[in-house]
Amino acid sequence: MIFKAVAEGRPYPDHELSARDWASVPPRTVRLSELTTTKRELALDHLLDDDSTFYGDLFPHAVQWRGELYLEDGLHRALRAALQNRQTLHVRVLDLDALRPPT
Repeated sequence: MIFKAVAEGRPYPDHELSARDWASVPPRTVRLSELTTTKRELALDHLLDDDSTFYGDLFPHAVQWRGELYLEDGLHRALRAALQNRQTLHVRVLDLDALRPPT
């Protein structure tokens, strides 16, 4: 198993972060097996594209919500890491648990 789970959509509330906002979130090392993806489908042409991050962030984006880590953006980068036998990945993690205590 590469990821902890595969989900359809985002179970957490909208965080309204822009690309510029994400850039201020420092990346940290995360084990692939701790991530739940929020996308069920993969575009193979993006997986094989060397320039897939040319216009985007170098680091995938994840959201921590209710103790779980959800991979919001960067599925192709995470899967490429897994195919290279890497167990970890540098990810920008937005901790919604710290920003919005559970109700």
